[in-house]
Amino acid sequence: MQRRDFLSATTSGILGLAIDRRIGAEEAPESIIDIHQHVGYQSRTDAALIAHQRAMGATMTVLLPAGRPVVRPSTHEGAANGLEAKCLGNDACFRLARANKRSFRFGANEVPDLPDATAEIARYLRQGAVIIAEQKFGAECDSADMQRIYALAAENRVPVLMHWQFERFNYGFERFYTMLEKFPRVNFIGHAQTWWGNIDKNHDQKVMYPKGPVTPGGLTDRYLSDYGNIYGDLSAQSGQNALTRDEDFTRDFLARHQSKLLFGSDCTDAIGAAPGCIGAQTIAVVRRLAPSKAVERRLLHDNAKRLLAL
Repeated sequence: MQRRDFLSATTSGILGLAIDRRIGAEEAPESIIDIHQHVGYQSRTDAALIAHQRAMGATMTVLLPAGRPVVRPSTHEGAANGLEAKCLGNDACFRLARANKRSFRFGANEVPDLPDATAEIARYLRQGAVIIAEQKFGAECDSADMQRIYALAAENRVPVLMHWQFERFNYGFERFYTMLEKFPRVNFIGHAQTWWGNIDKNHDQKVMYPKGPVTPGGLTDRYLSDYGNIYGDLSAQSGQNALTRDEDFTRDFLARHQSKLLFGSDCTDAIGAAPGCIGAQTIAVVRRLAPSKAVERRLLHDNAKRLLAL
């Protein structure tokens, strides 16, 4: 082979390799962080959960434990044990995450009015828990018990994820601004029906999954705008419903709060794909309604990576 032909062939080979690598990179799945899943959710097996997350496209998942099963007012006399969904506790999440370190992290949780609640949460924070969650109990949001948990979060620099559900879990949403102001070093993450219903200024608190156009100026929207230490979890039917009920509002909402919203799935299925999987549906909605690719990546990955130090 003449030198000219050799150089041409070599250049073509290098260029072809570069193109192959570029194509491979473009075809590789984009990283997605799911901040909201559970072990044992409605009796789903660990194997089914792992397969579900892989099918959905989650490359990192945060497992949120329940508190201990107890009979007391905060668990509605035991009816809300297991986060009212058969979810397992700290040890189950810790063990599954440790056995799958490349794809899972874990949170820490406890029933807030147990005398040793903060000690139990602290034990798992020392072992690497990245969040206190999911706080889903019949408690006043500004009670002394809850404030002890917020103080622990501040001390350990981890977020607290709260399930807001009118007259059922975390009472006093309209007063929560007092906690945002008292604990400015704590990053709170809002989730569930009352959190998402209140994107609408005219929200009827007794309606869990409101439909139709959103009237701007809702309390959730104001919290996100006015306080730097509160974020929104897009998970579950409540999040998916909020994103789809008024898509014109949603496009603007995602643009305005692009640094404050995080993807979570919180779905019980074993499929991991639309239309049967809420998490997969939510990913598709975010990709369709996000105003730019950069915003999409913030919602599906970047915000969670930063906030949870993943």
